[in-house]
Amino acid sequence: MAKQTSDFFVARLKAWGVTRIYGYSGDGINGVLGALQRAEAEGIEFIQVRHEEMAAFMAAAHAKFTGELGVCLSTGGPGATHLITGMYDAKLDHVPLLAIAGQAETTIRGANYQQELNLDRLFADVCGYVQEVSAPAQLRHVTDRAIRIAIANRDVTAIILPKDVQDEPYQDPPLQHGFTRSGPGYVHPQVVPPASALAQAAEILDSGQRVAILIGAGARGAEVQVIEIAERLGAGVAKALLGKDVLADDLPFVTGAIGLLGTKPSSDMMAGCDTLLMIGTGFPWAEFLPKEGQARAVQIDIDPAMLGLRYPVECNLHGGAAETLNALLPLLKRKEDRSWQEGIVHEVTKWWKTIEARAMAEANPVNPQRVVWEMSPRLPANAIVTSDSGSCANWYARDYRVKAGQRASLSGGLASMGAAVPYAIGAKFAHPDRPVVALVGDGAMQMNNMAELITVAKYWQRWADPRFIVCVFNNQDLNEVTWEQRVMEGNPRFPTTQDIPDVPYARFAELIGLHGIHVDTPEALGDAWDAALRADRPMVLEVKTDPDIAPFPPHLTLAQAKGFLSSMLKGDAGRGGVIKETVRQIAKEITG
Repeated sequence: MAKQTSDFFVARLKAWGVTRIYGYSGDGINGVLGALQRAEAEGIEFIQVRHEEMAAFMAAAHAKFTGELGVCLSTGGPGATHLITGMYDAKLDHVPLLAIAGQAETTIRGANYQQELNLDRLFADVCGYVQEVSAPAQLRHVTDRAIRIAIANRDVTAIILPKDVQDEPYQDPPLQHGFTRSGPGYVHPQVVPPASALAQAAEILDSGQRVAILIGAGARGAEVQVIEIAERLGAGVAKALLGKDVLADDLPFVTGAIGLLGTKPSSDMMAGCDTLLMIGTGFPWAEFLPKEGQARAVQIDIDPAMLGLRYPVECNLHGGAAETLNALLPLLKRKEDRSWQEGIVHEVTKWWKTIEARAMAEANPVNPQRVVWEMSPRLPANAIVTSDSGSCANWYARDYRVKAGQRASLSGGLASMGAAVPYAIGAKFAHPDRPVVALVGDGAMQMNNMAELITVAKYWQRWADPRFIVCVFNNQDLNEVTWEQRVMEGNPRFPTTQDIPDVPYARFAELIGLHGIHVDTPEALGDAWDAALRADRPMVLEVKTDPDIAPFPPHLTLAQAKGFLSSMLKGDAGRGGVIKETVRQIAKEITG
């Protein structure tokens, strides 16, 4: 029997190095699923998720935690529309992802047929390349081009396969007019700026007396060079959230996160620097960078579209982080005056004491900061941590003291709820021998993460290390938005939109064969983390946390202070607890 087009497609994915696909079945993609079944022994693993959006998040996480192409799959129609959020997550965080979607038969395209959508138009904004395949001979170059563009540009691409094309006999494109013959393969180049640009950058950095460095995910792989350049320039290093795991927090000159979720040392460093070096970051909140004209700036990025985007940069260096820093370092002089960096080290030391005091402050019933503070020192050096968006991201950003060798990530540019558990699943399949922890708010847990615990229950026995911990912050409040209502809008908490049901997450885990622990006293937290990290199977650690602990920015602006006071004066139902907890936190900052 002639090989079907879907068989060629699966073989081509394998030729490109694809080893895992996250997805959900449906009649629109059955031809490809049949080919995957026939080729199962050849090494492409299919992971069945509970929802296609989660498949795309898992594929994005695979790309983040391996540096490889992430692949997700769905049927046409609603299956394909469900992929969109995870695809945008990969797009905004600049990781390579290929989406494969089924489609109605070519013979009824344009007939308003069941589940017939113009998916190429749907995907046009999120994809750097998207193509619907209409003939077997077209599939070869479409597949090669989609994967090459995704990998080379760190972008999202999509291939749409009508049902009838999947089942047609495959034919290679002939050597004649109207056909093209492509091949697989791509190697990233080493991109280094020209010598003149490097010399300009060196002059700017050597001239500065107070140098601040900001790194993002694009600095991954250049850890040694970043440390060396910080030592040579006597600089401090702040981290955008996606770069949290690039440098360990025990380095004395690392000031931690920057921005709304950032630290006071990072904020103060940006306010006081006269020179700024940005490496591999698209950090969005420009108000947390130096004032315009305050600092001379150098930026390094492999994507020229990101250069000069957040701050008026004097010297833009288009290049890879490691290669560019290697070329730049010999041109830099070691600064003899270390007072700037010494001051940063002093402030960082004070800050960690403040953070500990805040975390250990009394709360009702459990301080959410303490949840992460107790986790941090207990994690093994090879742990992987994911966080959801929402207030738990604040505690992930500030209280998680990342160690060298650990990996961590979250939905950065999109800041989507519901990414933590699928991210953790993607991380666990990519690294089954490493412990994985997901930090999740109860809103995201109810939105879609509880269902993916069923995926964990289905697959966990395949993992060499069974430790997979989902830590749920149960405060029955959509807490991040509650605080945005108070501080940014000056409105009291709106219970109609903010109250969410109290769900027994730990008991749900036990119902599906996992372990569960419920914690409602701060004294039990340490033992609970120890038990979770010793468990012989995945665990849900549910903590009853206090919604009145404010995720304040490193410096509260006058407008934010007015908004907060306004929300209290307008009769916020929780103002008694909020004011009490806020006073406690401010007191800890003053005394810490």
